Amino acid sequence: MILSSLREKIAKREGESMKKWILIGGTALVVIIIVVLVVGISNLGPIIKRAVNTYGPTITKTEVRLSGVGISILSGEAKLKGFYLGNPKGFKSPEAMTVASIFVDLDEKSITRDPIIIDKIEVVRPEITYEKAGRTDNFKTILNNVESSVRKGSAAKQQSGKKDEGKKLIIKNFIIKDAKVDLSVSAVGGQSLSASASLQDIHLKNIGEKRGGASPEQVFKEVFAILYKEMTSPAVTAALNEQLKELGSSVEIETPVGKTDLGSATDKVKGMFGK
Repeated sequence: MILSSLREKIAKREGESMKKWILIGGTALVVIIIVVLVVGISNLGPIIKRAVNTYGPTITKTEVRLSGVGISILSGEAKLKGFYLGNPKGFKSPEAMTVASIFVDLDEKSITRDPIIIDKIEVVRPEITYEKAGRTDNFKTILNNVESSVRKGSAAKQQSGKKDEGKKLIIKNFIIKDAKVDLSVSAVGGQSLSASASLQDIHLKNIGEKRGGASPEQVFKEVFAILYKEMTSPAVTAALNEQLKELGSSVEIETPVGKTDLGSATDKVKGMFGK
């Protein structure tokens, strides 16, 4: 009887000791997982910045840079700061677009997978400079550069016989909000005219999902094409042309044949603007 009771006590203590070590081991495992995730997410900042600054110019054939990236370890969100998109050669404006803040909500579980899933990218208050030069404009030129990059990339892969290399992306929500467009165009006599208009918010969903993920070039092409379409929409161009007309009623500019009021110059500008 005494021996049986003693065995029960020993078994109970062994069970409690085992539970204790299981609990400690489980806690250690959770800590290790958290450390790995934290280190992985915190390293995303330099990776994102390097990717934008390295591959951006290759895709657009213009200067592209990002000043910094802030990572929230708890939420898995990134804040991209100081995005700059330069103009192609032949355009006078200092930049095509600047954005103070871009927010990225990443599905951190997909970082090691392919495709990487991004729940949301939100571009807030981009400042867009839309410059007309002859029969073309800066954004059309950049879009042509991007389309050329996509074609060359596809052709190179077909020639080599290799499948697509590199990580693919699926973006659940891509939002551009509170955007403003500043039109810059040279009028008669070389004087620069300007007008501005607001864009309606753009919300694209499930980019790259149908084809199992899209390359960065393909994503940029899709987003840029939609942005350009909105910039040159009838509502925006009408608002810009209306402002040019108003400028023409009160300003005179110097031309080779003397002074010409901007009303007649604006008609020529309208022809360049394609409306």
